[in-house]
Amino acid sequence: MANPVLSEMRKPYERGYHAVYRDHEVNHCPGCGRTHWIIGRVSAECAFCATALPLAEASRQPGPVIIQHKNRDQHAWAA
Repeated sequence: MANPVLSEMRKPYERGYHAVYRDHEVNHCPGCGRTHWIIGRVSAECAFCATALPLAEASRQPGPVIIQHKNRDQHAWAA
């Protein structure tokens, strides 16, 4: 059985609109239309409305990004 995540990645025409921040291009915010960005390692955030976009260069990894928390086996307790 095929992995549904990988099969979606191979068919970008079925995925729909996928906004990403592209380096060395003018990037308009899909939320407010402005062009001022705060750039991080894997995402860019609009400096005006805080809309976040993944970096196009960061999404070139083979497969989806999986974030695992260091303390995932412990319960988080609010203070």
